[in-house]
Amino acid sequence: MKINPPGSTPSAKGPAEYFTGTVRIDCPFCGSGNLSAATVTFEPGARTAWHTHPLGQTLLVTSGCGLIGRWGGYVEEIRPGDTVWIEPDEKHWHGASPDCAMTHIAICEMKDGKAVDWMEHVSDEQYHGTK
Repeated sequence: MKINPPGSTPSAKGPAEYFTGTVRIDCPFCGSGNLSAATVTFEPGARTAWHTHPLGQTLLVTSGCGLIGRWGGYVEEIRPGDTVWIEPDEKHWHGASPDCAMTHIAICEMKDGKAVDWMEHVSDEQYHGTK
């Protein structure tokens, strides 16, 4: 058994290559074994780039108000207590609403050592659901 006390893994800034806006990632066991999980906090307007997960992803919204969009779909609001399942290889993005920060726990399994495939950034039109 191994116990990681709070603060034993430093927070990281979400890299601009994969995120728009200010994002903090707390990842006490990203990539350990076949499971990857992180607590991700998005400041208002911040979001991921488009991406997929080879084995899908579960999001557990813990605070704030967020948005999630699917390729070819529409933008939906997510709130604390919501659990979101994203199908394997479903192109999507998620982040905070324009006026409110959002935090979620993101959980996904790894396939061949990979948990995510990053793609292009989400445009402002896509974020606002107008394109």
